[in-house]
Amino acid sequence: MEGFLFQASIYLAAAVIAVPIAARLGLGSVLGYLAAGILIGPVFHLVGSETKDLQHFAEFGVVMMLFLIGLELEPRALWDMRHRLLGLGGLQVVLSTAALMAIAMAYGQPWGVSLAIGLTLSLSSTAIVLQTLSEKGLMQTSGGRSVFSVLLTQDIAVIPILAFLPLLAVTRPTGMLPDGSISLDPDQVEAAHKAEETGHGSEAAHAALNLVEGLPAWGVTLVTIGAIASIIIVGVFFTRPVFRFIHSAHLREMYTALALLIVVSISFLMMMVGLSPALGAFLAGVVLASSEFRHELETDLEPFKGLLLGLFFITVGAGINFELLFGDPLVILGMALLVIIVKGVILFGIGRVFKLRGRDQWLFALGLAQAGEFGFVLVSFSVATGVMPNGVAETLLLVIALSMLITPLLFILYDVISKRMEEGGTITPDEIDEEGPVIIAGIGRFGQIVNRLVQASGFQTVVLDHNPDTIAVMRRFGFKAFLGDPTRPDILRKAGIKDAKVLVVTLDDQKAALQLIAYARKLRPDIHIVARAHDRTDVYRQYQAGANDIVREMFDSSLRAGRYVLEKMGLSEYEAAEAQRMFYAHDRASVRELADLWRPDVAPGDNKAYVERAKELQKDLETAFLNRIEEEERKQA
Repeated sequence: MEGFLFQASIYLAAAVIAVPIAARLGLGSVLGYLAAGILIGPVFHLVGSETKDLQHFAEFGVVMMLFLIGLELEPRALWDMRHRLLGLGGLQVVLSTAALMAIAMAYGQPWGVSLAIGLTLSLSSTAIVLQTLSEKGLMQTSGGRSVFSVLLTQDIAVIPILAFLPLLAVTRPTGMLPDGSISLDPDQVEAAHKAEETGHGSEAAHAALNLVEGLPAWGVTLVTIGAIASIIIVGVFFTRPVFRFIHSAHLREMYTALALLIVVSISFLMMMVGLSPALGAFLAGVVLASSEFRHELETDLEPFKGLLLGLFFITVGAGINFELLFGDPLVILGMALLVIIVKGVILFGIGRVFKLRGRDQWLFALGLAQAGEFGFVLVSFSVATGVMPNGVAETLLLVIALSMLITPLLFILYDVISKRMEEGGTITPDEIDEEGPVIIAGIGRFGQIVNRLVQASGFQTVVLDHNPDTIAVMRRFGFKAFLGDPTRPDILRKAGIKDAKVLVVTLDDQKAALQLIAYARKLRPDIHIVARAHDRTDVYRQYQAGANDIVREMFDSSLRAGRYVLEKMGLSEYEAAEAQRMFYAHDRASVRELADLWRPDVAPGDNKAYVERAKELQKDLETAFLNRIEEEERKQA
């Protein structure tokens, strides 16, 4: 027990120290977890052989992640992705396998071993990539959705790969029995059992010798279909009654227990029939996506997913064999870089074929260029079934781990490329042939509403945006808009900034918005600038840059929600609306006053004058509300 607690303390301490440091340096949490594993493993030797066993447990983080992703996708959305799944994903797996197999054969490996290497390295890291996409807010971009489609295809591809690998065994040919079942060589079966006993076998290897062992081909198919059908049936017909039963207990922890039961039981079922637990969890998530209990499941599983994924990344870092790496560092590191380059070039080409451009194309290529965690499963399974020699497997495991370790650096490279694309102005602006009294810079959800209201009231607007897709959608709905960077002086001049009465700034990029406000105020001291701000600090910056009216993104909608709350608490519609009006007027005046005291080089909590005045203004608000209540009481009396 003491040993377990010591090891747990080591893993948790490493994560708590390394991850915040990596996050503050802008490196992302994944690189922090990997660095923590390297420090407690190969560097300081604080953890040992238990890492491999712990890694199998931590892989449940990947399973939970795919379950939660499935909860965000309804079956119709999944059907809409079919072209990307089959096209992008299928083409990537096939081309990457062929290219990496050819390279392995060129280095003298037999064709069977080379094919196994190609299949193993063709898969990317679902855990690292999806975690990083979520952290960077790239999941909903075109490139992010394409990346997710390929990762999902790869997870599905694990199933046929596991079924196919035993046919490549180099010890003794695998045969077919008269009933159509696969006959494994006895030595392979013994190796598989040894691998399981020593902790080097995978869940997939164990499952392949379980329920489907010895079944004819049609039997395996029926069992597989039955397992998938059972998940769908239980998800559709039985989850609601079970949730209602749990709800009757009025115990919060029972929801968590049920959420864990769903994921663990599905994983166990998938392993029994030789399927990927992650794929089964994803399918269950899609089935439950339309359930009213979806948010309960997300809330209960999110902390477990985060911790287990972090633990998985730590075990990857701790499992890197630095002795083997230092034995021939240039060759092994060169192999890892070669895998990344080959896959990156293939992905870049596929992205172009499927009309990904600019940042989306680079995200697609760099995000999927590494090998993945399923590679550990396939390598272990290949050794257990006699497909791959131990020496090749050890090197391959190191190459996979190194490529995963390099992945966060690839995302940093993507950030650099993306920033240069923005600064370099890679778009060709439209010829602006109109001028108007109102210029709207940025036409996202916020700017679209402003534009529609102003145009519906009979005033002409000139809409500018640097996103070609957004401009295309605007034109499709009959709105005229021009492609161009609103922060460029020449674009503003062509849009009529010299004679415009109002400039509306609704850009997503806070830095670009401030730059535009400052330039417009310098060029036209008399123009009225209406700006959208992300938060209160952004409001202060925009006031100091020269904006006249500033609207915080969530402020007005939050006020409306607060008014609804007051009405439900017993206030009349008039009283709630009056409270909303008073709060709005007071907050607007307070922000203008506090903007003069705010200093960009000092944290608000350390700015004594700012803090004191904020307290006084809050007391003034409370006094104003008390005075209003007393006045209403006098009127009623």
